[in-house]
Amino acid sequence: MPNDMRTVAWAPGDVRTAHRDTFGRESLPPRELWPRLDFTGIPELRYPNRVNCAVELLDRVVERGDGDRTVIHYPGGRWTYRDLLTTANRIAHVLVDELGLVPGNRVLLRGPNNPMMAACWFAVLKAGGVVVCTMPLLRTRELVFTADKARITLALTDTRLATECEEAFTRRGDGSPREGARVVHFGAPDGAPNAVGQSLEQLMRDKPAEFTNVDTAADDLALIAFTSGTTGEGKGTMHFHRDVLAICDCFPPYVLKATPEDVFIGSPPFAFTFGLGGLLLFPMRVGAATVLLEQGTPPNLIKGIQDYGATVVFTAPTAYRAMLGMLAQHDVSSLRRCVSAGEALPLATYEAWQQATGLNIIDGIGATEMLHIFISASDEDIRPGATGKVVPGYEARVVDAEMRDVADGEIGRLAVRGPTGCRYLHNEERQRAYVSDGWNLTGDSYKRDADGYFWYQARTDDMIISSGYNISGPEVESVLLEHPAVLECGVVGVPDVERGQIVKAYVVLRPDARQWAAKDMVKLLQDYVKAQIAPYKYPRAIEFLDALPRTATGKLQRYRLRERVT
Repeated sequence: MPNDMRTVAWAPGDVRTAHRDTFGRESLPPRELWPRLDFTGIPELRYPNRVNCAVELLDRVVERGDGDRTVIHYPGGRWTYRDLLTTANRIAHVLVDELGLVPGNRVLLRGPNNPMMAACWFAVLKAGGVVVCTMPLLRTRELVFTADKARITLALTDTRLATECEEAFTRRGDGSPREGARVVHFGAPDGAPNAVGQSLEQLMRDKPAEFTNVDTAADDLALIAFTSGTTGEGKGTMHFHRDVLAICDCFPPYVLKATPEDVFIGSPPFAFTFGLGGLLLFPMRVGAATVLLEQGTPPNLIKGIQDYGATVVFTAPTAYRAMLGMLAQHDVSSLRRCVSAGEALPLATYEAWQQATGLNIIDGIGATEMLHIFISASDEDIRPGATGKVVPGYEARVVDAEMRDVADGEIGRLAVRGPTGCRYLHNEERQRAYVSDGWNLTGDSYKRDADGYFWYQARTDDMIISSGYNISGPEVESVLLEHPAVLECGVVGVPDVERGQIVKAYVVLRPDARQWAAKDMVKLLQDYVKAQIAPYKYPRAIEFLDALPRTATGKLQRYRLRERVT
């Protein structure tokens, strides 16, 4: 584990960090490149200088006498708040006593949405660590990049997903050994040991049910969430303990209007901050329950709504479209709130769902850089087709290239600020691009109407948004170019009724590969991409060209590829 034991001072109020490993603080962008952070928009944002978000979300519920309330439903059982607390405390002891965690160390978490993943998430924060949650679909090369970028040497992984995690923690991306690395499994039947040693369940078996929580500063780093970028290089977004609480105190009470009697359910994994907030943090902030599904496919999701009497669902427009055809076979009458984010909500989907269920879909836009939703609307404030209004606690504008406000009804770049904001891990170039004059530029083009509603137009960069997933076209290109049959390629997003967009690759084959039948080559390349990176990133359409459109200087003209399908 890192052994940097320095203690540094940090604003505001010169609060001293609890982190002895100061990599996180030293990896923040220069303060002058941060967005302006505003905690005056609503009273709930006035947090003390010392706060541990895990304590506020979990320990406090038990302290006020609600320990026996259900916090997690899952296929096969349920956990109470007390169950989650004692499990997290035992894991925290393992982290500190057995695995040598010191405050500030990063811990990679890998697994589907289930109670043990939730317990690990809280345990890391209670022990003063920094959570780096990864999607179950990521492959070895993606895990290597994440571990290298955040300098991670400890991983807690579901045993079913352990193989690639172990491979990633063997060596760094440059081939050098990952010194002191350790991967600990959880979720094996009966907590059995594995090839790399004792399971997490074995290590925690005799640990105390109580744990002395680390007294973190409100501005101590709590999590690093990775998002794909237009350059193909993943970007780590850095969020503090105070940020975690801020997203719980803006959208949920003012727009979602959650109550302790709600039962949340949804499809996004914890590695998506949309899922982390909607399926774990938001219900716990009000003492409600959540349903954790390891496979949040539309058939499983609609069945879970019925079986658990879910009242609040978080998913992408794609899932709402898919569930429309299943409503006749399922009872979803328990639902009172339906939340959509991850991609633009088509008006046709909104109208079809409303007609079929009588429920309005609450649309919203958030960003990993901002942690969660900052524009949305519910109930009588919903204007079909619009994303919504600014969530209390935030401000938003539509601006031109010089950061000047454009007139209502004109299209411009969306700029937002509030209690959360972009801080990239060791990426000053992208920080300068995302933050301008204290405002976060989300990469979306919008127009605002005279009533303050924001209407989504398009992405302003090369990000492809498919079924709620952010996919970097250049990343897919780099993988395709590794295949011996590919000479050149360009990857763009093209419109799709079901998924919003799909990934399409335009490929120039090497001469010796051109004798293959096109359909055989398409499948070969698709299977190759699926094996190298997360399967949701593979190109669902491939077209073969003799040459790609380029500028005189050789730069790929992606806009001309997009024009081929318009």
